[in-house]
Order: sequence, then C-alpha cells, then structure tokens
Amino acid sequence: MSESSKVTASQLRRQAFIYPRQSSQAQLERNVESTARQYALVERAIALGFTREQVVVIDDDLGITGDGTVDREGFARLVSEVALGHAGLVLGLECSRVARNNSDWYRLLDLCGVTDTVIGDLDGLYHPGSFNDRLLLGLKGTISEAELHMIRQRLDGGIRNKAKRGELRRGVPVGLVWGEGDGDVLLDPDEAVHGAIATIFERFAELGSARQVWLWMRREGVQFPLRRFQGAEITWVTPTYHQIHNVLSNPVYAGAYAFGKTRRERYVDEQGRPRKRTRKLSREEWEVLIWDHHPGFIDKATFERNQAQLASNTRPRAHEPGGAVREGQALLQGIAVCGRCGRKLMVHYQGRRGHKSPAYHCPSSDLVENRGSWCMRIGGGRIEQAVVSALLAALTPAGVKAALRAAELLEADHDAALAQWRLQVERARYQAERAERRYRQVEPEHRLVARGLERDWEKALGQLAEAEAELALRERERPRTLTPEEREQLLALGSDLGRVWSAPTTTDRDRKQLLRCLIEEAILDVNRAERRATVTLRWRGGALTELAVSLPKPQPAIRTNDDTIALIERLACHYDDGRIAGILNRQGRRSATGERFTKIIVGGLRRYPTFQGTSRPPSHPTVSCCPSAKLPMSSASRHPHYFAGCRTDSSAANRTLPAPHGGSASTTSCAHCSSSKRRPVTCRCSTRCEY
Repeated sequence: MSESSKVTASQLRRQAFIYPRQSSQAQLERNVESTARQYALVERAIALGFTREQVVVIDDDLGITGDGTVDREGFARLVSEVALGHAGLVLGLECSRVARNNSDWYRLLDLCGVTDTVIGDLDGLYHPGSFNDRLLLGLKGTISEAELHMIRQRLDGGIRNKAKRGELRRGVPVGLVWGEGDGDVLLDPDEAVHGAIATIFERFAELGSARQVWLWMRREGVQFPLRRFQGAEITWVTPTYHQIHNVLSNPVYAGAYAFGKTRRERYVDEQGRPRKRTRKLSREEWEVLIWDHHPGFIDKATFERNQAQLASNTRPRAHEPGGAVREGQALLQGIAVCGRCGRKLMVHYQGRRGHKSPAYHCPSSDLVENRGSWCMRIGGGRIEQAVVSALLAALTPAGVKAALRAAELLEADHDAALAQWRLQVERARYQAERAERRYRQVEPEHRLVARGLERDWEKALGQLAEAEAELALRERERPRTLTPEEREQLLALGSDLGRVWSAPTTTDRDRKQLLRCLIEEAILDVNRAERRATVTLRWRGGALTELAVSLPKPQPAIRTNDDTIALIERLACHYDDGRIAGILNRQGRRSATGERFTKIIVGGLRRYPTFQGTSRPPSHPTVSCCPSAKLPMSSASRHPHYFAGCRTDSSAANRTLPAPHGGSASTTSCAHCSSSKRRPVTCRCSTRCEY
C-alpha cells in the first residue's frame, strides 16, 4: 500500500501538523542540520496532498526534553488539536522524537485512533486504528524509551567510574585550578586570589563566625574573587555572606575531591504530573569523597572543627543549647539549660529603662490555679557573677599566654588587611601597564580603536590611583608595634584577667566568646523556699562544676502612700483624673516610683481592685464655696486664693461645721476660704481647692 493511499479525502480536508523538537539548547545550537531536516517535512506534507495553508508547524518545544517531567506547551497543543479532530496528519522526523516516555506516546496514539489521524515519519505512514500499525508504533515507542535509558546508562557509568578515581574534571571553586595531569588540582598561582581565600580561613579561626568574617571584610574593604563560570575571568566584588559561608563549608578547600553531592529525584506533583527535583545530600550520602586528593588551604581536622563551629552558630533546635553569640548583656545566652525539664532557657531583660538587667526563664509553663506559670524564672545578676568567678579562677594560670596571644593578634589583624590591599595595588598596576601596552601598539591613524584603548588606559590609571591612596591611608592608620615596655605591661595585665574582663573596651560579645571557649553548658535550678540557686557548669571535655548561689531576699512591693490613696478616694467622687493629678502635684506629692502624678498614673490607681472610691464625678449642679469662684478670670487670677492661695494639706481638709439652717447634715469647708458646702454639692473652684 502506497503512502498516498493511507491519506483519505476526509483527512486531506483537515490540517497537517509538523512537530520538530530538540532535547536541549545545546542540541539546538549544534545540531543545525537535524533542525533543518525537521522543518523540511513541510514539503513532504504538501507532496501527500495538503496545501501550504493547511500545514501547521508547532515548534514551541525546541530545546525541551521529552521525558515527561517537563511541561511541553507544543505537545499539549498538538494533543488538543488531535482530540478536537482538526488534525489529519502528524509528521515528525522520527516517531520516537514526539515523546520519550510511553505515557505521552500511547495517549497520542489512542487519540489518533479515535479521530482517524495518521502519524508519519521518514519510514512511512501509520494509522493507529490499524492493529499492525498500532503494534509497530508501540514497538517504536518502547525501543525509543529503552534507547534513551541505554545511552544515559553508558554515559553515567563512564562519568561515575572516572569520578571514583578523582579524575573527572568538574568545576573547581575559585582559588583552585586544574593542572595538566589527570585529576591534578593546584592552588591558584595568583597571589591576590590565594591571599583572599586564605584570609577567610584565618579570620574564621579568630572570630569563630561566618557573619563576623563577612563584616570584617566589608569593614576593611577586602574584596572577594568571583568566577561566574568555569574558564571565565576573575572579577573582584564586595563579598556577600553566602560567598563566605560557601568557602568555609566546601571540603574542596580542605584538599578533598567530592562528587555526587546532589541527587535527581522523580515525584508526582499536586496535579498528578511527574516532576524532577534536585535534593542536596548529607556528606555521608555523597557518592565520592576522597580526602588528601590535592593541596588545600586547610587540613581535614581544621575543616571538621570549622563545620562543628558553623553548626553550633545556627539557631538550635528545641531543648538544645547553642546558637551564635549575640550582642546582648546575657552571658549565658544560648548555653543556659533548665535543670527541671532540660529545655533551653530564654533570655529577657527586666528593670527600668536604662537600667535593665538580664534574666532567664524556661519556655515551658504549667497550669497553676487556672493560670499559666513559668517552669523556672530567675534573674541573671548573681548567677553570672558566680559563673564569671569560676571561669576566671580556671583561666588564671593561662593569663600570661592569653596576653601574649592577644598582642600577636593585635598586630596581625591589621597586617592581614594590608597584605590584601598591597596585592590589589599590584593587580591595579598590572592592569594599567597592560592597558598602556595595548594603547601604544595600535596604529596612530586608527583613531576609532585608539580612542577606546585610551579610555581603558585612563580608567585603569584611575583605579590604580584609588588603590594606592587607600593603601597609603591604611598604612598611616596601622597600629604601631608594641614596645618592650608595653609588652611587659600587657603581660602584667594578662596575669589579672579580672581587669581585662571588666575593662570598658571588652565587649559583651568578647566575654561570651571567651566563656564558650571553656564552658559548654550551664544547668540552672532554683529552690525558692531556701532562696538558693544551683548552677552546674559542664566544661569542654566533660568536667562538671557545681556552684551554689544565694538568691536575694524578696524586696517589699513598691506601694503608693496610704494617705495619698485615701485622698484620691475622696477626690474621685468629684473630679476627673487630670484634675486630681494637678491637685496632688501642687501639694508636692509623688508616686510610688518618685515621679509626678499624671492622668495615667491616677487612672491606674483608681482602677486598682482595692480602690474604694468611685470612678465617676457627680452629676448634680455645682455651687461656689470661694469668693474667687465668683470673680471674672482677669480678677480671679489676682485673687489670693487662686491656685497658690487655695492649697491645703490633708490634715486641714476636713473641718466639720454646724449644719446650716438648723439642719443636721455634715458640712465641710474650704481650708482657706472658709466657705462651707453641704455634700454632695461640689465647689466650683475645683481646680484650686481640695474639695
């Protein structure tokens, strides 16, 4: 049967779809002939009887794999056109190129069989509704999938076998380069690059934190060498935290060859479609890890210590001590543990503003009398003093050595930054000389090229001048070398670590770092009945020290004067909070904390549960009890009873007078104006008189 006989008239009335595809962008760029052959299938469709207007090319999936784990818009469009009955012919260079997995391939075959659509390639035309053609198409799909698997297996096998010998050339991080021999990895010969990477490890050994190393490099202006991809030129940029952390956590810098640090996994997403993802593996799951493969910046033991330090700096899990050193005053932050439930103690600060002191509490809470109660809560003042005393007692024999080491670090800290700046000046000088040579080699008549090279030369000269000026400035700011007399003074100070500990120049971060060098954990427990706290110190190495700390006696609660409370209770019947505060302040009274009364303070006292007064002023009319209340404002301000005149104390506030008009009701009078009133009538001079 000829090819044209398989294409019926009903199929010719529909459209012919050409589906060209390449599996990757690299194939699309390199396999140009294969792409051209697939586009040439348009002529074959025309030869089968379709017009040029009926031929549709779907090339949306060029450069996209057909293994079924990636969404292919072009294939989805092709399937929808076939399902709608718009397709009479589907052409491809090979049937296997339409789909590399049987699920997509058989779905297309089923739809083509239902809608009477022919599938064709270079070998011929096939009708999926025919048993023999369907069998042949199924075999082609299975062979295509098996072929893809065999090709991938052979390639992966060769790669993995070479990686096990440490000879597979993968991308190496900046600071390392490949040598000429198989698996030969060398340190970068560029001193600037080598010095920048080495400085990161040196600073981390001193500071103990990746973030502190990053801040130091930014503060000192030390740049980071960046290679964006393998083989690219190195560019110098301002370092980022992730770049510093990647250098510290990469075992290649410790002389190790690593392969298989990630794994590709297949999974099914929420819509039921197969997907692929990359998962990072732990070091124990890496396929290849060869130590001492090449020279590194550090050895394996130093790398392991660095990883343990980085792990301890991260936020710890629940019930585990640790964490990076913070800037707060709490010395036991991150290492204090509850002695009752074993949880890590949280830090809070208590006290007045400007005089806050650290305290510790356990995040666990118990329900006591229908209210939440902390498992443990204790102030940190006496606890930290006891811990510091134990620490200094243990460090006294090593005080002299610590002083010598401090002197060495003081001089070496600035030298490390200066060394990097000198290398940057050398690099800038080389770039300027190189630009000058390029400019002088160009022909003078070729002004278009000469002008561009001249701009590059001027730019390089400007960068050289900036680097030299910065180097000169930093050399002037370099701390001078300690004299023998100063070293002797430093040694004397080293024998008294207590002065170093309490010195104003010693920061809280420095104290906590020194504390963590020896103490791994501090277990706290409190006995309120005996007013005693027990602190168990677990030192590095496993030694335990138990300290007994006496707690301060409970201080009496701060309380407002009873006489003032009684006066507020009487005034609350008539005045609002603001006026009561004014009366109390004019009488010279102060709150429990020694502050002037305000509307808020008076309101807080009135809302206290034991307060006996009322919170509402009376609603009856007011009358005057002072002559000043009848005067206009201009004359009342000059009346002797105004403000300063009508000021009474609590002893003269109540003076009982005979009842007016022969009545028996109790009356009171103003202490100064002698005007009487019958309760509950309110005096109109309420801002001046006590009642």
